[in-house]
Parts: sequence; C-alpha cells; structure tokens
Amino acid sequence: MSAAGNRVVTVVVGAVIGIVYGAVATIGHRHELRIGDAVVPWGLAVAIVGVAALLVGMRLVIDRWSSAAAAAGVIAVVALLTLPGVGGTILIAGDIRGTVWAVTPAVVGVLVVAWPSLPPRRDRGVGAGAQHAVTGGADA
Repeated sequence: MSAAGNRVVTVVVGAVIGIVYGAVATIGHRHELRIGDAVVPWGLAVAIVGVAALLVGMRLVIDRWSSAAAAAGVIAVVALLTLPGVGGTILIAGDIRGTVWAVTPAVVGVLVVAWPSLPPRRDRGVGAGAQHAVTGGADA
C-alpha cells in the first residue's frame, strides 16, 4: 500500500476510534460517587482524561492527522448526543457537568492538534560511547 493509502487508513481508523470513545465517554460522564454531602464526578474526570490520553497518544505514536480525525470523531458524537433523542431523552444535560463535557473535548482536541511538533531527539549516548572507546576509557 502506498504512503497516501496508509495515511487514509490511519485517519479513518482514528475517526472511528474517536467516534466509539466519544459515545462511550458520553454515556459514562454522568457517573458520580457520593460521600456524605460531597459529590465526586468521577465519570466526567475519567472521560476527560481518556480523551486527552487518546488524542495525545495518537499524536505521539501516529501523526497529527489521525489525532485530528479522532478529535473530530469525539466532538461529532458529543455534539450529536447533545440533541434530544426520538423519545425526548437526552444524554448530555444542560447542567455544569454536561456543559463541561460538551466543551472540554473540543478544547483538548484543539490543544493537542495545534501543539507544535517537537524536533527529533538526537541520541547523545552514541557519540559519548564512541568517544569513550576511542580514548581507551579516559575522558578527554
């Protein structure tokens, strides 16, 4: 397969992964833990950390385009599931938790995709090891 074909496949797979994760995280973002009067929205925290991990991981391992496609998939599903369903049910309520979930994946996606690429790392160990071997173990 050509390089362009590989890129298309990785972008499509990234979008599908984003769509699936966006749907699962949207369903799970409402989970909470009640300790007395305190409410811990652990579902929202896990959903946001998961989106960030998914996008950063794809950006680091694959490329910017697949990460952008995954972000677009997550954002599209969150936007779609914000609308009321056929029976009038909603998955993303209009409260603070729903608003945070509706906005945060887009913000995380923009930050991850727009972050500048880092220059490739140079292996400093090769040069130092070669110098050490040439000098017979004595540091120059």
